[in-house]
This record gives sequence, structure tokens and C-alpha cells, in this order.
Amino acid sequence: MAPHTIPPMPRSSSPRPVPLPRTWSFGAAEIIGVLVANAVLILAMWLRHGGLDQLTTLGGQLTASGQLAGLYGTYLALIQLVLMSRSPWLDQAFGMDGLAKAHRWLGFATVWLLLAHVVFITTGYALGDGSNVVIEFWTLITTYPYVLMALVSGGLFAMVAISSVRAARRRLSYETWYGLHLYAYLAIALGFLHQLFVGADFIHDPVAVGYWVALYIVTVALVLIFRVAHPIWLSSRHQLRVARIVTEAPGVISIYVTGRELDQLAVRSGQYFVWRFLTRDGWWRAHPFSISSAPNGSWLRITIKELGDWSKALKHVSVGTRIFVEGPYGVLTGARRTRPKVLFIAGGIGITPLRALLEALPAKTGDLTLLYRVRNHDDIVFRDELETLARERGARIHYLLGRRDAEVDPLGASELDRLVPDIVERDVYLCGPVPMMRQVEASLERLGVSSAQVHAERFAY
Repeated sequence: MAPHTIPPMPRSSSPRPVPLPRTWSFGAAEIIGVLVANAVLILAMWLRHGGLDQLTTLGGQLTASGQLAGLYGTYLALIQLVLMSRSPWLDQAFGMDGLAKAHRWLGFATVWLLLAHVVFITTGYALGDGSNVVIEFWTLITTYPYVLMALVSGGLFAMVAISSVRAARRRLSYETWYGLHLYAYLAIALGFLHQLFVGADFIHDPVAVGYWVALYIVTVALVLIFRVAHPIWLSSRHQLRVARIVTEAPGVISIYVTGRELDQLAVRSGQYFVWRFLTRDGWWRAHPFSISSAPNGSWLRITIKELGDWSKALKHVSVGTRIFVEGPYGVLTGARRTRPKVLFIAGGIGITPLRALLEALPAKTGDLTLLYRVRNHDDIVFRDELETLARERGARIHYLLGRRDAEVDPLGASELDRLVPDIVERDVYLCGPVPMMRQVEASLERLGVSSAQVHAERFAY
């Protein structure tokens, strides 16, 4: 489609049907059950190898604790990779927000377990040998094979964990943070060699070796399939390109994307892709952006607020630039809907997925209400589109203007109850800055809105 054929009101007059993403029959409970079963199996193998026999002395007890800490630290590291493999059934079961939170806390737990592994093993060996702990540690890293490699692995895990601390994340660009996290793959590879050739569970038990090798193979396969193979297949099939760039508001642009067989691209309103624009300095930068218009089988649109050098540079991307995508991801979709009536609450650029949902969700007159929080009139994105949709669909829109530190909180419980008296009877779709979302979730809880009715998507790394 040539750029000039995209209509001013970005909706297809005769949209072609778009397939929905596949749904999976098993959910969070089944996945957690598999993870717990493997944790129990790891303990059973340790017991089978005589783990309890070490508990007769203090040195043996510390050594046993170190062995278990090492086994479970390694297991949690593998779970972390699986959680962030972007597997579709994990996304469906937990949402990327839930996966990211679990990944972050498991990362800290992994580092503490691996540190405990080093401390307990070294101290236990020192007590058993009657030597000094420092001397024992030096002996281990200089004379035992693969121990120095394991130490480097632990250091890499610690670096990744430190970069995930909130204070550190505020200081790091997305690209730097993402690059540091790639070292987790190297850390796991180094740790695997240490575990395979030195681990007490491996030396004399081919069953244990086979089990752990299988865990590593499954983990690597999931990462390669969903982080590498599927995005390559998807991008090759649809051959996405930039078709047009439009300024929506000060510092906000929309990028229209065309390609092949977009009527076969399975995506829901409210979902997002991870986008790479294949320019000289942009091909290695990957960022999540929601589609900001309902899928119509002809083109996609994303809308971006200028928050950094890279996002500012996107307005200068040439028409025809190739795009590499991963996805679609996200659970902020109609599939989570539980009530006929829906309230959308958007903050700033968080309007993008909600604008697509406002267009796409089936509804009767009066079922849809949008609260849009912005600083002033100039910051309203899609105003003409939103008001056209509101007229056509019988929806209501309230623009909540003002600074965040306003005397009256327009998203407080009393104001929400005033603007939407039947709020407890509605599903609530929420997207915006993380502090605003936390504030709204607290207000909804005070009003008695069930957490099952609240559907949110966060894009903070």
C-alpha cells in the first residue's frame, strides 16, 4: 500500500478478518506444578546419592547445604531463561508483566543461592580438612578444575542482578540494561560445565547427568525457538516495512506499517510486538510497542512518544525501511474480558493499546467508557479518532487534565466513583506510567473492584 492511500481516520472501511492468536489449554497451575515436581525430583536425586550421610558433622552439614544451594541456584537460573523465552503459553498464563516480576525475583534468589553454595562448600571443606577458610577457597579456585569458571559464572549473575535493582535501572538505558542481561547466557554455560564435571550429583550417576542435560536442552530449545526461529519466520513471511510516519501530538508520532499477508497475522487489539527497525544504527535496538489501531488485515500502526535519543530518531526513519518483529505478546485483550461493560483508564501514551480496544471490543451503547489522564489539551493523542469512535460506538470519554500533584486526584477512589458510578460492574483495562497504574489499582481496590476485573500492561524493564 502506498503511503498516500492510508486514510486520515486510520480505520479500514472493509477490514479483512484477522486470525486470533492460538490459545492453550493448560495454564498457570499446570506450569507451576511441573516446576515444583522438578524441584522435588532434584531433592530426591540428592537424597539418593547419600546426601543425608553428610549430616553427622558440622562440616558435612555445611557441605550438604552448599550442594543443595548450588543445585537449586542452577535450577532457578534455568527457570529464569524459560520465563523470558517469550513462549506463548507462558505469556497467556502469566502475562509478560507477571513473567518479568518473577524473573527479577528469581534472579536475586539465584545469586543468593550461588553465593551460599560458595560459602557453605568452602567452609564445609575447610572444616573437614582442618584448614583455614581463605586458604581452602584459594586452593579450590587454583587447583580444582572448572571452579574458577564457576566463580566467573557467579560474578556474571551478580552483575545481571545488580543491574536489575530499581536504582540501577533508573540510571541505565534500555539498550545497556538489555546488553548486560545477555551475559546471563554465558553465566549459565560456564556454570553448566562446572556442574557437569565437578558436581557431586554427576560424577557417578549417568541418570542424573541425563536429567540435567535434558533440562539444559529444553531451556536452550525454548529460547532458540521463540527468541530466534519464530521471529525470523514471522518477519520473513510478512516482510514488514515503514509506510508512513505521522505526527500525532508534540513529541508523539505514529508509524504505519505494511507488509505481505497481514490478514494472516494473528494479533489481537491490545497486544504488542517487539520492534527492530533495520537501519544502520537501529537493527540491534529492540523495543516493545503496542499496536494503536485494531488489526484490519491491511496495515498496522504503532504510536511512540519521544523519550530518548532512539525514539526521537524514529521520526526520521525512511519510508520503506524493513522491520523485524517478535510477538505478538500481551494479555491486555478482549480474551480477558469478564463483564459486558468496560472502563478504559489511560495515562499519557498508555492510550495506544486502549485506543485499539475501544475500536475492537464488541459492545452496546453505554458499555464503553474511557478516562484519559493527560497534563493538558496538547498532550491528548488521537482526540479526533477517539471522539469519532465514541460517536459511532456510543462510548463516553472523560479527559482528566492537570498536573500529577493536583490538589484533587482525578484517579482517586472518590473521583472514579463519581465519574463511573457503576465501576464495580465493569472490567477495567489500565495502561500508563507505572506510578499512575499503582495508584489506580489501589483506588479500584478501595472501591471493591475485584482484581479479576482489572487488566493491566506495564512496559517498564
